[in-house]
Amino acid sequence: MWNISLVGFGNVAQGLARILADKRERLAAKYGFEYRITSVVTARRGCLVNDRGIDPEMLLEAMERDGGLWGCEGAMVVDPLAAIKSSHTDILVETTPTSLERGEPGLTHIRTALKAKKHVVTSNKGPLVRALSELAALAQGSGVAFRYEGVIMSGTPALNLVRETLAGCDIGHVQGIVNGTTNFILTEMEKGKSYEDALAEAQRLGYAEADPTADVEGWDAAVKACIMAVLFMDATLELEDVERTGITDVTPENIQTALSRGKRIKLVAEVYRERGKVRAMVAPVAVPLSRPLAGVMGAMNAITYTTDHLGDITIVGPGAGRIETGQALLSDLLAIHRGYANGDHPARMPF
Repeated sequence: MWNISLVGFGNVAQGLARILADKRERLAAKYGFEYRITSVVTARRGCLVNDRGIDPEMLLEAMERDGGLWGCEGAMVVDPLAAIKSSHTDILVETTPTSLERGEPGLTHIRTALKAKKHVVTSNKGPLVRALSELAALAQGSGVAFRYEGVIMSGTPALNLVRETLAGCDIGHVQGIVNGTTNFILTEMEKGKSYEDALAEAQRLGYAEADPTADVEGWDAAVKACIMAVLFMDATLELEDVERTGITDVTPENIQTALSRGKRIKLVAEVYRERGKVRAMVAPVAVPLSRPLAGVMGAMNAITYTTDHLGDITIVGPGAGRIETGQALLSDLLAIHRGYANGDHPARMPF
């Protein structure tokens, strides 16, 4: 029985809770995965602690009814670090709103858990950009797992594909559409909408935030490029090292001109080797229609890995969403269960 502490209970953690509530029996029967949610800690939505377990269905009903957990029996103020270090926590699921620039508060939560020999699952990009190598080494030294499948393409297994299926391949080039908001906007512009109208539609549908800067100026994709450089090419890049251009200057005329030449404009994150150095860029690129990335439309994401053994491998799937990212967290929980359920401690888990 795994004791799980949820720190953060926004859309992503609620997606995981929905899956755990719906599939408790299935997860136990098929995978032998049994769990208790022993604490839920949020900054503004209330906190609950119960060593005997908290019903995920009750959590979701409270969020739907009250917008928070304060109406639940036993609601209290809880120090997140105390909950993380509790003897009733085996796995921390960390999904707090976190600064991309500083990586906080997620970075402190993850460090605390790993030092306390707790497994960690997260979908937060900020801590990985600032301290991925440090956190991986800390997990290794503590004999616990640190998993983060959801940071690149939500529930689409962009990391597990490389971690497991492509094990043994060297990757020399990565090119991806890793921001669904900008891909949706460019798709709508191809249909004839202006940038402003396409952005407004993305905001109406919930793909874009009220302040879309992180997406449309390429910051989100640049963060993911930094993470991909570490994971796939063993290189440490700072966010400032990524050459970055967003989509705000792309016009419908640019898009139609590219199409007339057999190409489609996509915001592409690229990590590659050049004269012995690993470099990264994010920019609108006119991708030939013959390439798989050119056919990825709407809010979908995709990555093409160029490998030494298999050539180009492309994976396509959703890059955002409550249930989709919840699935990424679940896949990491199940990976921890497979690796550690019998007290096993793998000598070295790849990234």
